[in-house]
Amino acid sequence: MLKTIVVALDASELSERVIQTLHELQVQPATKILLAHVISPPESNLEIVADRPHADTEVVSYRHIEKQLQSYQANLPGQSELEIVTGDPAEEIIRLANIYHADLIIIGSRGLTGVKRILQGSVSSQVVEDASCSVLVVKPDS
Repeated sequence: MLKTIVVALDASELSERVIQTLHELQVQPATKILLAHVISPPESNLEIVADRPHADTEVVSYRHIEKQLQSYQANLPGQSELEIVTGDPAEEIIRLANIYHADLIIIGSRGLTGVKRILQGSVSSQVVEDASCSVLVVKPDS
């Protein structure tokens, strides 16, 4: 039996598919589910516009993410928690999986290929490579 599952979600439409896949697994009520969202940090402080407030935008974004995760959480069986963290997505997903001693990570794949995959990187590929537990990669609908 899976004791702990980390479900990595982002703001894309693929998150709905990831949640649907989680429900299809028919997880036992005793399984702890961690819904995680990683906010990528700004590339550099030079990109921040000096004449606009930033804290308000970050708070609004955080609250929006939190509400979305809570809406997913409301339909889950058993115990669940939310984690919203800032950092490198792959590193933070793996860190959370290690902290919570996850048996499984469920993550979406954007399906990038070729040059886009090289330039933007693949979070799901890095998680599969570096995670110490099993990883279920959910692909977008074709």
